[in-house]
Order: sequence, then structure tokens, then C-alpha cells
Amino acid sequence: MKIEQIISDAAVKAVKALYGIEAAPGTTVPQKTKKEFEGNLTLVVFPFLKASHKAPEATAQEIGEYLLANEPAVASFNVIKGFLNLVIAPSFWSQMLHHIDEEADFGTHKAAADAPLVMVEYSSPNTNKPLHLGHVRNNLLGYSLSEILKANGNRVVKTNIVNDRGIHICKSMLAWQKWGDGVTPEKAGKKGDHLIGDFYVLFDKHYKQELKELEESLKHSSLPEKAEEILGINVGGENETSRFVWCGVTYTDGFGVSGQAIQFMTQVFDGALNIDKLRGKKPADTRYMGTALYKTVDKNGKQVTKRIIVVTAEAK
Repeated sequence: MKIEQIISDAAVKAVKALYGIEAAPGTTVPQKTKKEFEGNLTLVVFPFLKASHKAPEATAQEIGEYLLANEPAVASFNVIKGFLNLVIAPSFWSQMLHHIDEEADFGTHKAAADAPLVMVEYSSPNTNKPLHLGHVRNNLLGYSLSEILKANGNRVVKTNIVNDRGIHICKSMLAWQKWGDGVTPEKAGKKGDHLIGDFYVLFDKHYKQELKELEESLKHSSLPEKAEEILGINVGGENETSRFVWCGVTYTDGFGVSGQAIQFMTQVFDGALNIDKLRGKKPADTRYMGTALYKTVDKNGKQVTKRIIVVTAEAK
């Protein structure tokens, strides 16, 4: 039992024996004695003055004498107005140490089935460079924190991510496979993480060059023209095969809906686009041919999906 509980129980008995009353809950809980006074625990006696019919000092003196005579844990006491300062006997502390030594799980709380689940991840070292004393420190801290959390009633899972690597490391690995020519930190005369950084930069360099070449190839591609030829769109006028006159093609960044085609047709009849091809026609004569998706690279080198919307009108 804790010394605070022992003193509280003894104070309840003292008040009952001296003044014939049951102490109200909480009134006998001792406080830690202020460092400027002698003692370990302090009992405030003001709640008992109504029953004692005495001054604070006299009441504290009576309770102190009772505790000294009836509670072995109390070695001595002193009174400061209404405060009873108690000195705990050295024998009590010795007994407590023996009790702690005998109880293997002293101070710990076993985790219940519904206790909080806590994961502690440590130390997951960088696999691109050697271990050092800092990793030993992190292992000790991680293990200690896990045990403290467990002792406080939590369900604890310890984990260590072996070979922790993300996409940046994978990029470096791929660059090494393609252009590394078997180089090692020893051959390059560099630290392992520095060499990995070099290959990360090399990957980015080749990636940008590849995007640039792809963008150039799209600029010179004949596929759009071939597609228009198959569709039967003729910019110059009527097309005898398809019997449609070309109105226009619009490009949109998203995946578009038919509403975009309607908006496009409205622009046509408002005179914004190819009005010379639609003289004497009405909206009912126009036809929404549909859409087609294709991938391309924008000016920032990012691959994007485009949607082509084609609107036509029947030839005369």
C-alpha cells in the first residue's frame, strides 16, 4: 500500500477516536510537504476544527500525537499553524523497497483486451550506408519507449522496417542497372548514400531527355492526319465519301462530355468558327460525330490525356 493511503487511513481513525466523527471523503488525503519545512507528507487539519472546538495548532498537535502513538510509519511530526507535517520512518521506506524487490511486476499494468494498440517503429536504418552508434541509441530508445508504454497498460507492437526504400531508391536502382556499369562505393571512392544520390540525379536526367524526345516525335506524327482521312473530314469542302463538311475539332484537357460539343456547335453558329462552311444551315442540320482520346505530352513535359470533339454538318 502507498504511504499516502496509509497516512489517510490512520488520519480517519484519529479523527474518529479524538472527535467522534467520520472524516469526509478527501479531507484526510496528505500533501507533499513543502521543501522549506521538515517532513515528507502534510495533513491539513482545518476541516476538523468544527468537531475539535480547538485552534488549528492544538488540533494538529492532537492528531500528530495520535498518529505518532498508533501508526508505525510516522517517526515524528511538527505543526505550522493548521498544517501537520509528518516525517516518515526510515523503516517504512526499507520495507517498501523489499516489497518492490519481491514483486516482479511492481508498478506495471497488464494490458486489457480493449486497451489502446500502439505501434513503435524503430530504428529502420538506411540500407545504403553502414550502421553506427546513432542506430544503437535509436534501438535503445525505441525498445525502452515500447516497454514503458506496455507497463502503462497499452498493447504494444514493435516493428523494424528492413530495407526501407521508396520510389527514390528504386529510381536510383534502375539507373544503376542501366548505366552503372557495376560501380560500387569502393570503386567510385564515395560513401554509399552519395553514390545512390548520383544515380538518382542520373535517372532524372535521362527521364527528362526521354520526355523531350517523345514530345518532339508527337509534333511530327502523321497519325492525326491519317485519322482525319479515315473519318472522311475534308477541310477544303465537301467530301463525296462521307458526305459531310468539316466544321471543326476542339481539344479539351479533361475527359469532356456531350455538353462541350453542344457548346462548340453554338460557337459555330454564332460565327466564331468556320461560318463560311455553314451558310444556310440550322442547328438541326449539324451532327455531333463523337470523341476520341489520345495521350500527349504538355509543354511542361507531363503526360496528359486529351479528348478530341468533332462536330460536322451534312454537305449540300
